[in-house]
Amino acid sequence: MSFDLLIENVNIATMVGDDYGVLAHYDIGVTGGRIIHLAPTSKPTPTRTWLTPGLIDCHTHLVYAGNRANEFEARLNGKTYQEISAAGGGILSTVAATRAASEDALLESAQNRLAQLCREGVTTVEVKSGYGLDFETESKMLRVAAELKGAKICRTLLAAHAVPSEFSGDKEGYVAYVANKMIPALASECDAVDAFCEGIAFSPTQTQLIFDAAKKFGLPVKLHADQLSDLGGAGLAADNHALSADHVEFTSEESVQRMKQSGTVAVLLPGAFYYLRETQKPPIDYFRKCGIPMAVATDHNPGTSPCLSLLLCMNMACVLFGLTPLEALQGVTKNAAKALGLEVEIGTVDLGKRADFALYEINHPRDLASKLGTNPCVGRYIGGVRQPD
Repeated sequence: MSFDLLIENVNIATMVGDDYGVLAHYDIGVTGGRIIHLAPTSKPTPTRTWLTPGLIDCHTHLVYAGNRANEFEARLNGKTYQEISAAGGGILSTVAATRAASEDALLESAQNRLAQLCREGVTTVEVKSGYGLDFETESKMLRVAAELKGAKICRTLLAAHAVPSEFSGDKEGYVAYVANKMIPALASECDAVDAFCEGIAFSPTQTQLIFDAAKKFGLPVKLHADQLSDLGGAGLAADNHALSADHVEFTSEESVQRMKQSGTVAVLLPGAFYYLRETQKPPIDYFRKCGIPMAVATDHNPGTSPCLSLLLCMNMACVLFGLTPLEALQGVTKNAAKALGLEVEIGTVDLGKRADFALYEINHPRDLASKLGTNPCVGRYIGGVRQPD
């Protein structure tokens, strides 16, 4: 049998089932971008090369301009996230810089960030808008995301990220603008719609209006939920059959029960938890008890999680939230795929799946979450095509 690609004598962490799904000393064959052959190698020899599904970063804000290191300093001098936002910092600071930036400048900076993620074995990345808050800039951000090279990109419209200055004091007016203008005009340019349901952003009622508008165009929804308080955001997401509820530090057991019914994924963002020095942890044990899939992502953004290492976030999820190394790897493979609605295509190494995978020189897949400051990735494939290092 001939293949477009044949990799021989590797150890495979398929991530099929409830464990690593280890296949020791196997060959993997790809034709037409799909995995069509998995079989024990005819020439088994000792190897430290492990093949895993390509890693998936299912929550990022890669496209933006500006720098918010001053806010990091301000927080360490006693200012809260809410105080910084109220003073014109936070998201609105990045909005001003992103509106002023050219499309070429945004593409260059976002491409550099994406390259850093990819070096660790990332093959799929979700990229949100949300630093425009007007039609022109939100559209510009989505165009830039579509031009990024080196990974499969999922684009999410996050126009309901904050209230822009021109709608100051008129949240309802801005929500109507997003629902009635932005979503209809940009529906063909995105794969999902997100919103920020929080006291400093949008109420559950306002968020529901955004969700209703997305549904009219057949767009799945996601939600920044329960990061700073419990407004029932994760439950609202579940009631709307959202792909995911993200952050979820303050999510209640009642909301978790609703997530269980809907199949909504809990996306954990330990980088933001760490960077903001938060203390309220997501209800990990209750997620486990209820069988909620837990994904892990970088939440890369300029103000609250300027992290470009998904491997580091796996480690943080273990150390800060108590995930096991297995759960962390599931969180950036099969569960992250589900958080993007792509579990049929990617997230596990299995016959018929798209041949997106990464190669690592490690002793065991648990090493990916247990090490700090190292990058053992030695190869990356998308659709069976070797990607540049």
